[in-house]
Amino acid sequence: MARDVTASDGVRLRVHESGQHGAPTVLCVHGYPDDHMLWDGIAAELAPRYHMVSYDIRGAGESGKPRSRHAYRLDQLARDLATVIDAVSPDRPVHLLAHDWGAVQAWHALTGPWLNGRVGSYTSISGPCLDHAGHWFRARLRRPTPRALRELISQLVSSWYVTFFQLPLLPELAWRTGLAQRALALTGGAASPAVADAVNGVQLYRANMFPRLAKPGPRRTDVPVQVLAPQRDPFVSRSLQTDIRRWVPDLAVRELPGGHWLPRTQPHTVARCASELIDHAEGGSEGRALRRARRSGPRRRRFDDTLVVITGAGSGIGRATALEFAEQGAEVVATDIDQQSVERTAQLAGTLGPTASAYLLDVSDGGAVEKFATLLREEHGIPDIVINNAGIGVAGPFFDTTVAEWERLIDVNLWGVIHGCRVLGGLMVQGGVGGTIVNIASAAAYLPSRALPAYSTTKAAVLSLSQCLRGELAEAGIGVVAICPGFVHTNIASSTRFVGRDAAEERATRQRATELYRRRNFTPRRAAQEILRAVERNTAIAPITVEAKAGLLAARLTPGLLRALARANIGP
Repeated sequence: MARDVTASDGVRLRVHESGQHGAPTVLCVHGYPDDHMLWDGIAAELAPRYHMVSYDIRGAGESGKPRSRHAYRLDQLARDLATVIDAVSPDRPVHLLAHDWGAVQAWHALTGPWLNGRVGSYTSISGPCLDHAGHWFRARLRRPTPRALRELISQLVSSWYVTFFQLPLLPELAWRTGLAQRALALTGGAASPAVADAVNGVQLYRANMFPRLAKPGPRRTDVPVQVLAPQRDPFVSRSLQTDIRRWVPDLAVRELPGGHWLPRTQPHTVARCASELIDHAEGGSEGRALRRARRSGPRRRRFDDTLVVITGAGSGIGRATALEFAEQGAEVVATDIDQQSVERTAQLAGTLGPTASAYLLDVSDGGAVEKFATLLREEHGIPDIVINNAGIGVAGPFFDTTVAEWERLIDVNLWGVIHGCRVLGGLMVQGGVGGTIVNIASAAAYLPSRALPAYSTTKAAVLSLSQCLRGELAEAGIGVVAICPGFVHTNIASSTRFVGRDAAEERATRQRATELYRRRNFTPRRAAQEILRAVERNTAIAPITVEAKAGLLAARLTPGLLRALARANIGP
């Protein structure tokens, strides 16, 4: 439904409504050079639950187009916003969702006298309060530390167009000749915005930018605010948008993978983030993701409010990693094929962290992993960290390894990782807020050995898969970390299948291997601590233990020597 609302100075504003009348109202304010259609994807997502409203700001779309520069000042834009709110939700606060110049004017209205008591929450994307921005620039000029100067210079370079739009005639000429459209398309903006709208919108910059930046005032609000800061925004830095807690005490900050035009490129993600804040402001419980975004200052623990899923968590490195994450504040979801052992892991993790859960899961079964993912999303949400740890061992000559042994090893060690990356990592991609996938490979992935042809093959494949995925998922803000342990004292040696030997020889070999690992005495907890450090640093390949680090260096510098050593029959 569309209708007209008359602004305080007589300009006609075109308002569009959809969704559930009587439900909380979400008012979307577009930026430059867009119109209300920027919000179509988000409105479709949220309309089943909310009363969705968007409008063409003055000078854009179907609204009136005043020619006077004075008509585009922020005070007038704030009055426009108040007028629309009075028309669409006269007796109930609205929830603002704004982008770019829409966010700039929403900030101005929210921190001024126009919207007192009329706004329940505000989600801002890529549009700072100009007064806050003025204070940001001044703070970096007053204390020109290397970091402050770097931020300042970077933002000034990114804001080149602000100065360009102050020039007479040239900005209008750029739009009318198509040059500006081509530049806009390179940043992900609308391919063909209306030229008249773009020309009119230049007045936004001329009427407001330098006056507000030169003499910033104290602009404060107690409304719950959420800033969605794109990681690859070519126009507005994260710091410029989010260094505002002294003005906005109830602030949540989420860094999202993507560029400036998130409402267009990631409507599902924006809709979900906005709805989490709206639901909380309407009296609902505060979700884990929003709680983490609202934290100010350093966290009490390193992984507070983080959801970590670990496969093969019933013992060894998997259990130790679950306990270490729990001790650092994470919610842990542990899985294993041994129900009793994984329940014990969850019990131990629950005594250290906020909560822990146990699930029976065979990672080699793709269907089972998909069912688990559905349950995970319903019961816990989208994971922040997925650790594909489950694995088994097979040692012995290539021709003594049966096809069945190869198949079982590949099913668990490789397909288990593939299923975890595809299904659980797929949840993270759909969630659109980034995260980390950790794949447990091995130093055997890059250290050839005649004693471990099958095991080394699967771990080399895991390492290669991790490197490929790291490149593919970087754009989604998901880091992929390959962990390559050396000799870690777990039960893997005692459970490894040693092929080509009778039962007595296999038992003796297991005993020797277990004793070797025991004497090495690199504990699973030390390995877990290295895993947490690799997650924090988003390390591409993290060798664990001295021998694993030395082996990786040798693999890069002296591969011929390693091939020669592979001919030696070294092993238990």
